[in-house]
Amino acid sequence: MVPSARSRTVLTLYTTADDVQCHRARLVLAAKGVSYERVLVDPARPPEDLVDLNPYASTPTLVDRDLTLFDTSVVCEYLDERYPHPPLMPIDPQSRARLRVAAVRIEKDWLTEVDIVRAGGRPADAARKRLREHLLSAVPLFKAARFFLNPEMSLADCLVAPVIWRLPWLGVELGREGKPIVDYGERLFHSQGFARSMTDQEKAMRQIHEQE
Repeated sequence: MVPSARSRTVLTLYTTADDVQCHRARLVLAAKGVSYERVLVDPARPPEDLVDLNPYASTPTLVDRDLTLFDTSVVCEYLDERYPHPPLMPIDPQSRARLRVAAVRIEKDWLTEVDIVRAGGRPADAARKRLREHLLSAVPLFKAARFFLNPEMSLADCLVAPVIWRLPWLGVELGREGKPIVDYGERLFHSQGFARSMTDQEKAMRQIHEQE
C-alpha cells in the first residue's frame, strides 16, 4: 500500500520516468548523496496524493515532511540550500545570476525543441535542426570550463547533462563541431551520481541506440 501524501516522513520526489526536468531534480539529489523515496508518476494518470499535494499535479514535486515544492528551479535551489554539501551554486551573486539566466535560456530554447521532437510528426525534423543549432552555438561555453559556465559542477550541469544524454535518442547528431559537448557529457555520464539519477527508461535510451 502506497503511503498517503500527508503521511510521508521521508524526503519524497514525485517524478516521471523520462522527462528532462525530472531527471534534473534527480541529478541534484544524486549529486548531494541524499536518500529519498522516488515515486514514479504516469503524467496521464497522476496519483491522488500528488493531486492533493500539488494543484497542478506536475512533476517533479518534492515533499519534505510538511513542505511541498513544485517548479523545477524551486525544487533544485531548495535542495542545494537544504543540503549544502557539495554546493551546486557559486558564492558570488553575479556568477549565480549568470547560471540562473543560462538555465532560463536552456528551458526556453533547448527544452522547447526537445518537447517538439518527442511529440513526433512533421515538426520534429525542424526541431532537431534548431536544437542542434542551439547546442553548437553554445560550444564556446563548453570549452570555457570543465563544467558548464563554472569550474565546479553546478545546478546548470544538472539541467544540461540530461539533455546531452538524450541526444542520440532524440536523433540529434552534433558531428565534429560538437565534440566539446560530447566530451563534456562523457565526463558527467561516468560519474556515480549520474548513474544513480537515472530511471531504467533513461538508461535504455543509450542502450537501444548503441545496439542499432
